[in-house]
Amino acid sequence: MKVGVLALQGDVPEHLAAVAAAAAPSPVIPVRRPEELAAVDALCLPGGESTTIARLLAEGGLWRPLADRLADGLPVLATCAGFILLARTLEPGPSGRDPPTFGRVDVTLRRNDYGSQRDSCEAAVRVEGIDGGPFPGVFIRAPRVLAVGPGARPIAWRGGEVVGVREGNVWGLTFHPELSGDPRVHRRFLAEVAGSPRR
Repeated sequence: MKVGVLALQGDVPEHLAAVAAAAAPSPVIPVRRPEELAAVDALCLPGGESTTIARLLAEGGLWRPLADRLADGLPVLATCAGFILLARTLEPGPSGRDPPTFGRVDVTLRRNDYGSQRDSCEAAVRVEGIDGGPFPGVFIRAPRVLAVGPGARPIAWRGGEVVGVREGNVWGLTFHPELSGDPRVHRRFLAEVAGSPRR
């Protein structure tokens, strides 16, 4: 299985390293062009700045190819900003400058809902199917899950609050597993989607 990491902006090196640690010897490649996207069997959408990533997807000719791959069932692990880009609905934020989304995951999110950069933190997260104790969730200007629609289901919790959901083989997390130094989330995701047919 060839795994890609969208490499336009954000936590790209960290995701590449996390996938390499979780999935060796599976190849992992940065994705910047449509032909690279077409070659992967699964994709990580990194944290970063969602409006910037959306703009670069459009400018680089990747928006429509990614929409098509998502519609065809491409397995995706999306973290923070990447999750925002997959949400069906964004609750308008105070800036009024929310990015367009692919509408792939049946959730309502609000961007930057945990506060400013100074409010970033690490907190224990329970992730479905992951053993070995709580996962060290890194929250940086994270989006908040306001509602989970019938098409998706929660898979990660910070206390009683949902911080991760899944719809089919697409996972969306409000935190940054790629910054934790812990490969368990990436390993679990890749193990689950390894048998998904590439279309």
